[in-house]
Amino acid sequence: MKTILLFIALVFIQCTQHSQTPTSSVIGLQSFATGFSSPVEITHCGDSRLFVVEQDGLIKILNTNGTINPTPFLNVTTLTNGGGEQGLLGLAFHPNYASNGYFYINYTRISDGATVIARYSVNTGNPNTANPSGTVLLLIPQPYSNHNGGTLKFGPDGYLYIGMGDGGSGGDPGNRAQNINELLGKMLRIDVNSGSPYGIPPNNPYVGVAGADEIWAIGLRNPWKFSFDRQNDDLWIADVGQNQYEEINRAGGTEAGLNYGWRCYEGNTAYNTTGCPPQASLKAPLVVTTHSSGSCSVTGGYVYRGTNYPNFQGKYFFSDYCKAQIGMADSSGNVTYSQTFTGNNFVTFGEDVNGEMYVGSINNGVIYKLVDSSLNVSKNDKKAFLIYPNPAKSEIFVQSNDDGNFATAITLFDCNGKKLLSQKTESQPIHSVNTGNLASGWYLLKIKDNAGQVYTHKLIVNDKL
Repeated sequence: MKTILLFIALVFIQCTQHSQTPTSSVIGLQSFATGFSSPVEITHCGDSRLFVVEQDGLIKILNTNGTINPTPFLNVTTLTNGGGEQGLLGLAFHPNYASNGYFYINYTRISDGATVIARYSVNTGNPNTANPSGTVLLLIPQPYSNHNGGTLKFGPDGYLYIGMGDGGSGGDPGNRAQNINELLGKMLRIDVNSGSPYGIPPNNPYVGVAGADEIWAIGLRNPWKFSFDRQNDDLWIADVGQNQYEEINRAGGTEAGLNYGWRCYEGNTAYNTTGCPPQASLKAPLVVTTHSSGSCSVTGGYVYRGTNYPNFQGKYFFSDYCKAQIGMADSSGNVTYSQTFTGNNFVTFGEDVNGEMYVGSINNGVIYKLVDSSLNVSKNDKKAFLIYPNPAKSEIFVQSNDDGNFATAITLFDCNGKKLLSQKTESQPIHSVNTGNLASGWYLLKIKDNAGQVYTHKLIVNDKL
C-alpha cells in the first residue's frame, strides 16, 4: 500500500511540475443539498460525511447522496444568538478525531456577545451525534456585535488557528488590530493538546517578549474565512474590508509574526497610518477587489486539490457576499470569475475528504458543488463503468456494469485538461484503450453512454509496471 501511495504522490508532483498551459475552464455550480438555515461553515471529519454549521446553533450532517440527517450532530442554540454577524460561526475537527473524538466550535455567547472557543466530543455510541456539553477553552470579550471572525482550522503543524476580527465599530477606532496585547484583529494559534485549558506553541512570535502569547499574526480587520493549502501548507486569509476594498492574503505556513496592515491600510491604500510601521514592512495582499465593482464582503475558500477537475488544480477559490460570482485566483494573483449566480449570498466554502469543493449560500440555504462545466460532466458515477487495470501500463478496458448501457465515446485528458485522445465506440460491453504511449501520470477519462450521460474516472498510468 505504501508503494502505491508513494507512486501516486510522485505522479502528482510530476504532473504539477511539468504542467502545460491548461485548457480554458468554466466555473460552474451544481445544487448538492437544500433546506439549511443560514449555513456558515462546511467541513468534514476525515470520512465521507460533510458537517454543515447553521448560524443559529445547529451542526447538521450532510451525506454523500445529498440527504441531511434528521437529528443534528450538535445543538447549542441555547448558548448563542444567530443574528447579524453573531452566532455559531466555526467548526474544526481534531486531526486525531478518529481516535479521540474531539472537535472545536467558535460561537458568540448569547449573554454578552463574547467569542467562545470550546471543545466537544462525539457520542461514542453514535458517530452521528455529539455529547451535548463541552469545555470552554478560550473566552474573548467583544466590544461590539460585528467583526467577530469565526473560522477555526487545524494547521499542518497540529495547532488550532483562530481568526479574530478587530471588534467592530468600523475603522477600528481602538486600534486593536495593531495592538500586540489584544487578541482582536489577529490570527491566533494555540496548542489544544497541552496545558490547561490550552498550551502555547513555543515558536509563537510573542512568546517570551512583549505581546500576547496566543498571537500568530496581527493587522487583520475581519478574517471571516481562512484555509490551508493541503499540498504546500500555505495559509490563505480572506480579510473583509472597510469602505472600498476587500483583500486576499497568502503566506507560507511557517511565516510567524506577520502584520497584514489593518488599520493602517485597506488593501494597498492608506486608511489611517497614524503610528503605523512603514508599509514595506507589512504583508501585502495577493488579491484586492473593489466595492465599485459590486463587492462588499469577501468570502474566502480553498486551493483546489481534488481530482475531478484538472483545470482547477492549484487555484484558490473565493466569492463575496454581495457579488454572487466565484473567483479563481492563481499563485500570482490573476483572477478569473464565473458567471453571476443570481439569488445567492455566498458566505462559506468547504472541502470534502477528497478535496472536492462546495459553497454555501446563507440566504437560501443551498449547498452547491463546484464543477468545471467545460468538461460537460452531467454525471460522475464510477459504478456505471468498470475501468481496469488501474493503475495501467499499456492498455485499459472500459466495461459496462449495466446490460442496457454501453459506451459510445471515450475521451482522455491529461492532468491539465488537455485532450489526448477521443474514440468512437461500437455497441458492445467492453472496449480497449491503448495507453502505451502515455507517460506515467494521472489522467481523466470521460465516457459518454448511449443515453447521453457522461461519466468521469481518474486513471493512473505507470509505465514501470
